[in-house]
Amino acid sequence: MKFFWTFFWTFLLVQMATYVIGSMQGIAYHFSTGALLGVVVTILIIIIANLLPDEPVEHH
Repeated sequence: MKFFWTFFWTFLLVQMATYVIGSMQGIAYHFSTGALLGVVVTILIIIIANLLPDEPVEHH
């Protein structure tokens, strides 16, 4: 379920960012560009989350 919500929110935020940045640059909005970036960013987030350790760090 966490993968679904990660994809859902990443997809929405990337679509919004694609639209806003494209509008600021005067470029036409393409849904497919945002969709592709959403999938790529979701995969990167999941990989980074799996690489980070879960155990607490000891203080010396």
